Amino acid sequence: MRLVVGFGGGSSPDFVARVLAAPMAKLLGQPVIVENHPGASGNIAADIVAKSTDRHTVGILINGNMTIAKILNPATPYDPQKDLMPLSIICTAPLVLATTPQVSKADGRGFLEAARAAGTRWSYGTPGIGTIGHLGMEVLKARAGMAAVHVPYQGNPQVITALIGGQLQLALLPPGLAQEQVKAGKLRAIGVTSARRSELVPDYPSLQEAGLKDFELEIWTAAAAPASLPGPIAQRLAQVLAEVIRLPEVRQKLFQHGYEAAGISGETLMRRVKADTAALTQIIESQGIKLE
Repeated sequence: MRLVVGFGGGSSPDFVARVLAAPMAKLLGQPVIVENHPGASGNIAADIVAKSTDRHTVGILINGNMTIAKILNPATPYDPQKDLMPLSIICTAPLVLATTPQVSKADGRGFLEAARAAGTRWSYGTPGIGTIGHLGMEVLKARAGMAAVHVPYQGNPQVITALIGGQLQLALLPPGLAQEQVKAGKLRAIGVTSARRSELVPDYPSLQEAGLKDFELEIWTAAAAPASLPGPIAQRLAQVLAEVIRLPEVRQKLFQHGYEAAGISGETLMRRVKADTAALTQIIESQGIKLE
């Protein structure tokens, strides 16, 4: 069995795959190896999974690989909803709307008012066009009436450096990255994008508490197989994944890395994929977002 990951060693999807590999191998009674195929925001790996016929390939994929990959780039060689079989959402996390103490000391409502008033004088950073940090901020801008300008970077570490250095005024960051800088006093957490406070950062309010009604956004990592995989094999893999994700040591490792273990079924994941695709497609089309 191979777990195919679309990002390099040390990335969050790679970490998730390696947490799963050993207990999966024990339950399956066969070796489970992690293969890294980085590139195209994980879509190279997703295409490998979609076209696999060996019945021993599972992809550890992120939101975009299973939702809007082909909408952002029509040249993407696979169709997420046709060519991938959802098995399970492994783990989830909200994003943290972050700024710096120098930009604002206001609470959530006050910060959003200041962001609206700033118009295009404020800018926000992301790890790239079409990432969840980018699309999530565009959703936030539409809901909050903001006009902050997008500045893409190579990754979130560069975004944090620019934020602390004053080149940016806000960003949506994974909680594991934001929390360290908030504790050091270099960043301020305005709120999280989940519907309610997150166990990962329980002291951070939700943005709904700041007045953004019905605003909810999460990053998630999921397992998917080729759509051609026979049903009984897919059911067995989904069962194994559910058992692994229930293990206390697995849940603890994911939590320490900034994720809440989920173990959500393939059917629920399929509904999530369709709902997220519809919501993000609306933003992509209304804002004319395209990969460059």
